[in-house]
Amino acid sequence: MKVAIQGVQGSFHHKVAQEFFIPEVPVAECMSFPVLVDQLITGQVTAAVMAIENSIAGAILPNYALVNQYDLTIDGEYYLDVQHNLMGLPGQTIADIKEVWSHPMAHIQCRQFFQNYPDIKLVEDTDTAGVARQIQKEGLKGIGAIASVAASQIYNLDIIASQIQTIKNNETRFFILNTQEKQIGDDCDKASLCFTTDHKRGSLATILNVMSDCKLNLTKIQSMPIIETPWKYAFFVDITFDVYTDYEKAKKILQIMATDFKVLGEYKNRKK
Repeated sequence: MKVAIQGVQGSFHHKVAQEFFIPEVPVAECMSFPVLVDQLITGQVTAAVMAIENSIAGAILPNYALVNQYDLTIDGEYYLDVQHNLMGLPGQTIADIKEVWSHPMAHIQCRQFFQNYPDIKLVEDTDTAGVARQIQKEGLKGIGAIASVAASQIYNLDIIASQIQTIKNNETRFFILNTQEKQIGDDCDKASLCFTTDHKRGSLATILNVMSDCKLNLTKIQSMPIIETPWKYAFFVDITFDVYTDYEKAKKILQIMATDFKVLGEYKNRKK
């Protein structure tokens, strides 16, 4: 087994891979999500970890598009408590930091903290732990990283400020992806679906009513523009169920009612 992660060792994606699989799981470090997907579809890895939404910053729409475009299978989900920490070279203090390099999602999640330090310039980068590694490797004084405690330990950096995210209860949801046939386990009680509807009044409401009538619980609905067709949208929904046959019944009906209906994954609900 080898798992693709966005970022390097010490990143939050790496932590999810360790906790979902095993701590010693071999990983392929990818500097972007398209590279991660390429590693998966070309068979260089057997699975991939992909962040899909955050409780502060919201959904990562480009990642929904990647899952749908490349027919990736959602094999599972994982919720990670994300604690952001400002770190730098040993001995550095907040007064020494002129710039903080990090992933834009980390900047968004820590926006309130940096409002108190208007002289610090926020610079977008591809990975939280990747910046930590670069600071250590190049001895970058005056540059801070936003990353995990694990990253500070791996790359021997001092934590200047702990838990700097705006809301302390900060969770990110991750998909565990592969390209295999969808395997239905005995503990399957959640599904991710994608579909479009007719562009007429009540189309979406009718589909949602079918889900309700079949005893499905809608836990998320996310719309995304279809680029090739202006002002038409695809809907990504997550539903949970107590009885698999209720879900099967709904699925058969939705396949008839909805357009471009697709099951992205059927897996165990990790948020109960």
